Amino acid sequence: MKHKVFILSSFLMTFMLIFSGCCGSKSKEGSCCASQDAQSCAKKQIYEWRIYTLSGDDTALDDYFQKALIPAYNRNNISVGAFKLFNAEDKDQRYLLFVYPCLMTYNKVRQAVWNDAEYQRIARSFFDASAPNPAYSLFETYICEAFDKMPQMRIPDKSRTLFEYRNYGSRNEDANKRKIKMFNTEEIDLFDKVGINSVCYGEVLSGTRMPSLTYLTWYKDDDAYKAAWDAFRVHPDWNQMRVRPEYSNTATNNQGTKLSPMPYSQF
Repeated sequence: MKHKVFILSSFLMTFMLIFSGCCGSKSKEGSCCASQDAQSCAKKQIYEWRIYTLSGDDTALDDYFQKALIPAYNRNNISVGAFKLFNAEDKDQRYLLFVYPCLMTYNKVRQAVWNDAEYQRIARSFFDASAPNPAYSLFETYICEAFDKMPQMRIPDKSRTLFEYRNYGSRNEDANKRKIKMFNTEEIDLFDKVGINSVCYGEVLSGTRMPSLTYLTWYKDDDAYKAAWDAFRVHPDWNQMRVRPEYSNTATNNQGTKLSPMPYSQF
């Protein structure tokens, strides 16, 4: 019995040393060391999507993102993409993409940003003004783990003017896993062939649409977008892939949104 207690105690002490080494260190400025976390975490990135539906002053919200929120994340070594709708619609939206080395870093940075005095100082005017007059009607959040095929995001070319965000919903977890397998083994490779330029793919771990997956692709312009998807739909690889029994009834509720990068977007 004493031998078992000794083994358990040794394991717990080792775990705490490893955990404190990864999570306890901070930079001289007090920010979280995402670069150190990346060495200790899994190799697959974590993507956080925030989808804001605007209900008020978009200028004030963009100023808050550009001057307060994104710089606070940057101080913690997290880059942020920012997008608006490519086509004007009745209700405008903002899509923010935060890229983390792992879930542990996501949790650390979320707390660090809220405790960042500079962030609180710059954001205060937005908080005070938007509490009685909301700039957005809440926002959706999706936490996603990168696919095996693309564990790290690909930085888009500077010529990009159009992105597309897609969420593929499935009827159960097995169907979602099979669709992810389809991407990992074949579909991403086909995207590369026809000019559908990948940025990131993620299995949704938590979000308002479950089970599902998300991905982001980029294009030089709308003509390039149409040409790439026209080539995809008639490609023999796709027409063979789509009828295979192992991929039947996978993604059955698909939503796509064309996006434009905001001037302050970091992707």
